[in-house]
Amino acid sequence: MGEVATQDAAAPVARSEAAQQTRAAILDAAAALFVDRGFGAVSLRDIATAAGLSHPGVLRHFASKDEILDAVVDDLERQNRAWVEANGVGLDLYTELAAHNADIPGYTALFTTLAGEATRSGHPAHQRFRERHRELRALSTAQFQAALDDGVLPAGTDVAGEAVRLAAAWDGLQLVSLYLPERVDVPTMVDAHIRRLRGMAAMEPAAGARPPRPDGESWANDTGYAPGRARRARIIADASALFAARGFHATSVREIAERAGIGKSTLLHHFSTKEDLLTAVIAHRDSSRDEQLGLDFATADAYTLLLDLPEKARDDTRREPGLIELYSVLSAEAAAPAHPAHAYFGRRFELGIARFAELFARAADDGHLMEGLDPEREAVWLIALWDGLQLQWLYDPESVDIGDQLAAHLAQRLR
Repeated sequence: MGEVATQDAAAPVARSEAAQQTRAAILDAAAALFVDRGFGAVSLRDIATAAGLSHPGVLRHFASKDEILDAVVDDLERQNRAWVEANGVGLDLYTELAAHNADIPGYTALFTTLAGEATRSGHPAHQRFRERHRELRALSTAQFQAALDDGVLPAGTDVAGEAVRLAAAWDGLQLVSLYLPERVDVPTMVDAHIRRLRGMAAMEPAAGARPPRPDGESWANDTGYAPGRARRARIIADASALFAARGFHATSVREIAERAGIGKSTLLHHFSTKEDLLTAVIAHRDSSRDEQLGLDFATADAYTLLLDLPEKARDDTRREPGLIELYSVLSAEAAAPAHPAHAYFGRRFELGIARFAELFARAADDGHLMEGLDPEREAVWLIALWDGLQLQWLYDPESVDIGDQLAAHLAQRLR
């Protein structure tokens, strides 16, 4: 009798453990698929297949794909909170947390992909990420204020602004690192930034001084996009709207053709594949943005152009807020190496770094760059900061002013 009772008591425990293992397998499979394809392009059946389960088997644990996404994000948040609680407070926490996250396989790719994709207001994780950004800004502001009160930070430090800018740059660095892992080490750059804020040390100049000059390559020439044909322009505009709303993988060529009022064969006459169309969409976004903002990297006075960037960023939010969302969604989705736009964004970041490094180098030649700063590292940080601020602005436009934050950052770098 005692043996039977023991077996009866053990059965629920075994079932609970099995259920937990199945749940974990579902979440692991879903996380990998979300990174590889984007949330919108993944179905419950895809998740079931990847987890080695049937569709009803997944539904026994999660009622919907949205619920799975919420659980994936919740797991990320819970792990981070537990780590922070276990490792205390202080500015050193940021470097240690960056290193901790970098050591978790797939963490950076998963978080970055979901954060970019969820900038769409209709995305099921949008509100979750919006709240997360607010909580992080509040937490970081409190951390910086405590450091200021303890004399760790110099008097007059803008604690709220530094909290916003660090969180934004961190998000941007994680994105850039997915495209240029050999050039961007997030923990190292976060550590250098914290040390500089504390007045402990300036960033060490990189070996081999002046960065190479950009070769004059343009976004449009990089992809062969030729403006002027009304139908192509209409297709690109409609594809842009659909890609921004649903992501690349979840949008079909037929849906784009229907929105443009043409047949699928006509669309494929102008763009031989959906991948070609995606490249044209991104290239058009970048070339249009340069034209609208009046950026002339080759001939403009470097100091003046850098000082003008904050106002140009404000113009960006006023003129084409939809382009910012399109870029955030696609750059995050294309972080997967197998994505058809991955190589384009990699080249885009390379060109952007070269352009801004050249500007900072010219500013340094003219005596306008603060001493001890390396032009190339400043270029990486500026690009990451701008991308991260756009991400925060998409979640909380009432609380984040991209232009003001860029102006504050550049005021610390230029003289």
